[in-house]
Amino acid sequence: MSKIETKPLLPTRSGNGVLSSMAQPSENKDESAVTPPDPEVVAKPKRRRYSVDYKLRILKETDACTKPGEIGAILRREGLYSSLLTNWRKQRDAGLKPKKRGRKGEAADPRDKKIKALERETRSLQRSKALLEARLKRADLMLDLQKKCSEILGVTFPPPPPLNESDS
Repeated sequence: MSKIETKPLLPTRSGNGVLSSMAQPSENKDESAVTPPDPEVVAKPKRRRYSVDYKLRILKETDACTKPGEIGAILRREGLYSSLLTNWRKQRDAGLKPKKRGRKGEAADPRDKKIKALERETRSLQRSKALLEARLKRADLMLDLQKKCSEILGVTFPPPPPLNESDS
């Protein structure tokens, strides 16, 4: 029988510094030499963001766990830390809602609503005043017309009663 020669697999680090695969030793004259790891430093890894739906789904799964080790299995499967669950539970208790995106509006002053209501009321009162002034002017013109007509026809009216200052 022929003897099969096997070479041991040695761990190497990938460019991002993570132990990622097993490498064969180099085929150089020296059998024990291994290719050196890539010295390049990788940029900062992208921060993971989790949607509200995802958080609620994971919390629902973990809340349904009854046996020891089930939560750990979910965390390993999803690549999460237990501290995330703690934070997500606090968020859920405080009313977990999707974050609004875009520019934040100016802080609303509680007096703004009252100011707008008063401005609306002022405009309404000004319109009512204008209508009443127009009606008063029309009534004055009608009274003047009646006086002139009565003078032409020779009809006399009794004098109006005196105005008391307490009536107005």
